[in-house]
Amino acid sequence: MSKIKSPVKIKICGITDLADALLAVQCGADAVGFIFYNKSPRFVSTRRVKEIVSALPPFVNRVGVFVNESADRVNRAADACRLDYVQLHGDESPAYCKKMNRKVIKAVRLKDSRSLAGLRAYRVSGFLLDAYSEAGQGGTGQPCDWTLARDAKKYGPVILAGGLNPGNVVDAILRVRPYGIDVCSGVEKSPGKKSPAKIRAFFHAIAGGKKFS
Repeated sequence: MSKIKSPVKIKICGITDLADALLAVQCGADAVGFIFYNKSPRFVSTRRVKEIVSALPPFVNRVGVFVNESADRVNRAADACRLDYVQLHGDESPAYCKKMNRKVIKAVRLKDSRSLAGLRAYRVSGFLLDAYSEAGQGGTGQPCDWTLARDAKKYGPVILAGGLNPGNVVDAILRVRPYGIDVCSGVEKSPGKKSPAKIRAFFHAIAGGKKFS
């Protein structure tokens, strides 16, 4: 399918192979995400990311996802893989974020209104808003609180994640009006393996959605 004009930036996360990355870009993804957290079922090695990145076309943002890693390790991986952004999903402080040599997306797991406390202290490119879950740091397929997501916009650009899929992405965009959206498990056939049919359906849903303006 040809690329679609989207009302938001779109990132496909949890990429583990080149075919999935290229399909995401062909469909219209602005960014692809690679998970460097070794406890994730979508973990991918630095070597594999380097191979995938080397084959991507230009103008595609490459995002590395990290959880409570040392700043040196994150910066080394970002350099080796030529990442454009680092997405921090752990307990990284504002001071830690300043040590990054790439632009930073700080992930926030929304549990209640207290989850937004402290966001104003971060000087980052944006906030990725995910659902809070005891099951893991992200990619659980659970939707986040869209009302809280709207409230978070006053602190900076927000990227909406958590439980997005072809069936609800249009409503999510209409209700939150985020800067971007991030989908992972909602377009998979198994953890780390994307479903081409679901990826295409996701982009078709956005292209055929209600009027966004």
